[in-house]
Amino acid sequence: MDGTADQNTGTTSGGRTGRNLPAAIGVGVVLGALVIGSLYTFKAAFLLVVLAAVGVGVHELVRAFGSRDIRVPLTLQLAGLVAMLGGAYYGGPVSLVGSFALTVMVLLGWRTFQGTDGFVRDATAGVFVAVYPGLLAGFVALLLRPEDGADRVVAFVAITVASDIGGYVAGVLFGRHKMSPIISPKKTWEGFAGSALACIVVGAWLVAWRLDGALWQGALLGAVMVVCATIGDLIESVIKRDLGIKDLGTLLPGHGGLMDRLDSLLFALVPCWLLLSLFIH
Repeated sequence: MDGTADQNTGTTSGGRTGRNLPAAIGVGVVLGALVIGSLYTFKAAFLLVVLAAVGVGVHELVRAFGSRDIRVPLTLQLAGLVAMLGGAYYGGPVSLVGSFALTVMVLLGWRTFQGTDGFVRDATAGVFVAVYPGLLAGFVALLLRPEDGADRVVAFVAITVASDIGGYVAGVLFGRHKMSPIISPKKTWEGFAGSALACIVVGAWLVAWRLDGALWQGALLGAVMVVCATIGDLIESVIKRDLGIKDLGTLLPGHGGLMDRLDSLLFALVPCWLLLSLFIH
């Protein structure tokens, strides 16, 4: 989210907000409607929304690597993504791990027959894409599996969105102290504090309301997720800086590419699934 959202910024080159705010809000509303509509009509249909979004993100990453002559096979990555999402939803964690392992084996086997020059570079990038976003996205399907899976996914998405909104507002109003000037110079500690407060409040509210959990459980979930979401945001900033690009795509007006929206979501998925699996039975 770093390239376009800049939610933790005090000042930006594009004005005080640093983004086309009406367009960003409009895109957010449409995406939210897709998530809610698919979740509460036919749960499995939500996986198609996830597959489409993450599939575009995979394409953006593969294209970005290609700009630096790093070869990653898009078709194999997309096939692996389908296997991991389907395996996780219908077979659980074991099937997710098995699908991931098979995906890696196929990727390494494919690259073996493309020649020796750049093998380690290309193979490493291929496995990286299979993990991020592929394997991490599989945890959405694990969240969705239980009977109350739709509510778990809504809590996950809402907490992560709260991180974005809280950090954006706090950063614009109070942002002064840079969090990581080299990696992401527009992020501030004040913005992070706003993200943390929003995540803790929303987490406590939704876990208690929708999942019959304790307030402290929801607050802890929000606190853990805001740290992971911020790290995920910074990781994509590092990727883009290393590749020498501003955004991974331009699909979403006011946001950039889909990976610019998915970065924090993906990295917060695993702890969210783990904590909800422990807290909610």
